[in-house]
Amino acid sequence: MTAPFTTASGSDVRVRFCPSPTGTPHVGLIRTALFNWAYARHTGGKLVFRIEDTDAARDSEESYEQILEALRWLRLDWDEGVEVGGPHGPYRQSERSDVYDDVIAKLKASGHVYESFVTPEEMEARNTAAGRDPKQGYDNHERDLSDAERQAFRDQGREPALRLRVPDRDLSFQDLVRGEITFKQGTFPDFVVVRPNGKPLYTFTNPVDDALMGVTHVLRGEDLLSSTPRQIALYEALYEVGIAEFIPVFGHLPYVMGEGNKKLSKRDPESNLFHHRAAGMIPEGLVNYLALLGWSIGADRDVFSIDEMVQAFEVSDVNPNPARFDHKKAEAINGDHIRLLAADDFRDRLLPYLSGIVSEPPTPDELEVLRQAAPLVQERMQLLGEAPGLLAFLFTADDALVVEDDALGTLKADAGDVLRASIAALEPLDDWTTASIEGALRAALIDGLGLKPRLAFGPLRVAVSGRRISPPLFESMEILGKESTITRLRRLADR
Repeated sequence: MTAPFTTASGSDVRVRFCPSPTGTPHVGLIRTALFNWAYARHTGGKLVFRIEDTDAARDSEESYEQILEALRWLRLDWDEGVEVGGPHGPYRQSERSDVYDDVIAKLKASGHVYESFVTPEEMEARNTAAGRDPKQGYDNHERDLSDAERQAFRDQGREPALRLRVPDRDLSFQDLVRGEITFKQGTFPDFVVVRPNGKPLYTFTNPVDDALMGVTHVLRGEDLLSSTPRQIALYEALYEVGIAEFIPVFGHLPYVMGEGNKKLSKRDPESNLFHHRAAGMIPEGLVNYLALLGWSIGADRDVFSIDEMVQAFEVSDVNPNPARFDHKKAEAINGDHIRLLAADDFRDRLLPYLSGIVSEPPTPDELEVLRQAAPLVQERMQLLGEAPGLLAFLFTADDALVVEDDALGTLKADAGDVLRASIAALEPLDDWTTASIEGALRAALIDGLGLKPRLAFGPLRVAVSGRRISPPLFESMEILGKESTITRLRRLADR
């Protein structure tokens, strides 16, 4: 009797996120975590977070901490697993070797796994002798070795691997993203589940953990699709020995592509989640963009909250086609989320990006400047990392302000005259407010000198901020104050 696929729905849904702690978190990995999280929250089910850390050569504690940091930064919580516990622990594979030994013993006793002594060279020779492609791989010939044959190999000093006896029939499953998929009989042979040194392989530990943890839905990357028939074959064996109650349903999520439609590799800077945080993406913006890598909330709608995603998310709506990471679109969506932030929240989030520009902790005066200036830039920022360029001039001493070369390059021959006329217009002002400043300057430069606004105000922007692009000019002058504003205009006029 073959094992049934689960029919779990609603609060019976159990999904899992099970990364290997190697390197910094990749956006494709975190997209997988997001889709699992969203499905658990949508159904009212549970998300299990476990760590597959059996590769001692590649795994690191630093990487483990970074994965935790990434999920917490994006506010993706979990119901069971590392750091929070639960009834199916331990949740790190490196601590589960006793569990695997028990399962291996049961599968050996039932005949579902058998000892395999063949070497790669012998495998090639057998294929060549049979007229097959020498690289075709294993041909299941050791399924029925006698005790004497096994002993003879042992006497040669060979240690056996353990292989799973794969069912002699087609294996089919209904992929939640891709529809029905069938792997024909003979397209995958009996495969190694335990190395000769006794260490179980990923293709064994992963389904065993899923079975023991009651995982009902396996949502994972498309790159793992080819291993699915092996997992189903192992599930059938686990079902027959009473370890699994069902086979989970699978959904294989699309590749995330980079520039030139190549798969986004760990070496691409945009694959590094923390690269985006350092640039000034906010959790709301990045989660929204990651959700769009294979899913959408509706036609012609790209900006939504994480709560709206949870409300709408169905695995069957995931697009099977590869998704391309588009930097410009990610930044535009992030800018939309920046504009949705409350003023105080936005101001507080700017502070880490102004490190070295404002004091740590900021002084009351600096906080007041930031309170006034933040609304001026909130409307025009895509990334919080733009804050130093836009705001540093407000926190810089007048004599320390550097006027950038490209800003100087915009000045026309009459810039000195424009600046001197501006000083003459501003010095008598008692009411130092945006409206008064603008009125005085328009009267002097546009009405008085007959200049177009761009030519009138360009030199003032350069003098006040040192840059070609700055927050709105008259508001910036009000924040700077009369003395600093006139000092800066005079410094540039005298150059």
